[in-house]
Amino acid sequence: MKRMSARTLRGNLLLLLTALIWGVAFVAQKSGGAGLGAFTIIGLRSLIGSAGLMLVIPLLDKLGLSRKSDSPAQRRTLWRGGILCGLAMFAATNLQQLGLQGEGISEGKAAFITALYIVLVPILGLFLHRRATVLNWLGVALAAVGLYLLCAMGETGFGVSDILLLLCALMFSVQIMIVDRFSPKVDGVRLSCIQFLVVGILNLPLMFLLETPSWAGVQNHLGELLYLGLLSSGVAYTLQIIAQKDTEPTTASLLMSLESVFGALAGWLLAGHAMGGYEILGCVLMFTAIVLAQLPASTLPKRREKNAV
Repeated sequence: MKRMSARTLRGNLLLLLTALIWGVAFVAQKSGGAGLGAFTIIGLRSLIGSAGLMLVIPLLDKLGLSRKSDSPAQRRTLWRGGILCGLAMFAATNLQQLGLQGEGISEGKAAFITALYIVLVPILGLFLHRRATVLNWLGVALAAVGLYLLCAMGETGFGVSDILLLLCALMFSVQIMIVDRFSPKVDGVRLSCIQFLVVGILNLPLMFLLETPSWAGVQNHLGELLYLGLLSSGVAYTLQIIAQKDTEPTTASLLMSLESVFGALAGWLLAGHAMGGYEILGCVLMFTAIVLAQLPASTLPKRREKNAV
């Protein structure tokens, strides 16, 4: 058996930490959103995240972990990609926050439904003439059964909040496909910085028109805002960029998908939101679907060709 190198082990541990930070973020989102409002918390956390990345970028440049967009053409590509990613993330994060604030929606339930974006990405790829494997379709089938058990068989049944979270997963799938198109051409951290900035700017009019943000409210939920903006958006994304350089793509995806498991555990341990039997079974099936969706086609048994007579 090939021994894991120190760099690979470090990368895997950093991705595990990234998934943990993102999982706990569901608790901060639900708590902060209840006090500040959906558009306010998404807008402020995005602006904080963008500002945090602006501070991190010079350091990454010095360490050689980022690349500058030197030519005008590269800068146009960076801003075009960042704005498109920001538009998709604007829809995804607001749908997620609105769904998470719904009655009977636990952090774990929201985390697992959101994680369906991993299953949806290969299916959406069909519109770009990319093939979906048997494992992808099996993942879709398991995800559908798991979603039924998690939502329809749960205590509150299938409601509007579940639909919002499903739409959130769809929009995250779109955002990932946009990132997939632009990330090979531009610096990933700068791309993320711009997308967070776009989300924050777009949320500003909504938070003032539809909600009543106050300085007292911000102070009361400053901990959640700093966690979401600096840790979940800034630190975790930077760790992901650094760690993926030393980790196999399939391993990286599997480790990051643990976000859904950590979200459920954090909701139970930190917020006291436990799940029923059907909901736990649904989560198990959905996590199995997530794992299957990330396995490469090479894991499938190859057909034996008949010998020519």
